[in-house]
Amino acid sequence: MRWAVTWLGFLGKRVWVVADGAYATAPFLKPMRAIGVTVVSRVRKDAVLWTVPGPRPKHRPGPKRIYGERRIDLAKRGGQRSGWATGTFTLYGKPATKRYRTFVATWRPAGGAIRVVLVDEPPGWVAFFYTDTAASVADILGSVAARFSLEVNFRDLKDIVGAGQQQIRRVRASVGAFHVCVWTFTMTEAWAWGRQADALVGHHTTSPWDDGSRRPSHADKRRAWRRELLGEEIRSVLRPELTESELRAAAAERLLDLAA
Repeated sequence: MRWAVTWLGFLGKRVWVVADGAYATAPFLKPMRAIGVTVVSRVRKDAVLWTVPGPRPKHRPGPKRIYGERRIDLAKRGGQRSGWATGTFTLYGKPATKRYRTFVATWRPAGGAIRVVLVDEPPGWVAFFYTDTAASVADILGSVAARFSLEVNFRDLKDIVGAGQQQIRRVRASVGAFHVCVWTFTMTEAWAWGRQADALVGHHTTSPWDDGSRRPSHADKRRAWRRELLGEEIRSVLRPELTESELRAAAAERLLDLAA
């Protein structure tokens, strides 16, 4: 992150980090605050939060307080029926209505003030925080939703492309195999970038339970590209002057390649 701040600083860009809840700890949050990086992450329901300190009385010398005197109980705030608002936000590429409540608190692991957003979900409320107290709820929820796309990519890399399943032992071979998997994933996404969704999802006559209006998955794109490559190979063989014996020989050679 220090490297990213150094290089992006020449462009005048602010750096935001959307991290898993495991990074919501002082060893990460405080250095990020020190270099001006904004962090978005989850906060535990039992986190020890404090109120924002009020102005220091003039007759009390010393620096301004960082943390307030009253503790905030997240579980109580999440269980209250009042104080919730409803808004529509663009999440995962489409509008979604969420019930939420937000407030500013201070948190020692973050080294100061944070904005907390409680979101009422069907399994129960969840809490997120943002180290920029001026951020809006749309900024926070949009960042959290955008991060989930990374989890989907990791899942596709493992389940569809097969990253991590190579039977190799050496470190350099493992790195090379992972590079091949990532490049395969990237080239498939690049090939499907400008194509229509209905052409990628596939033929629903063979899968009537499938939803034809859904967004194409990486597996759909991979199958569509494979069909196109196979079709080009077949069309290159089916020339007008092709004889039956040549066609059989080409088909047998292709079947042997697939079997091998």
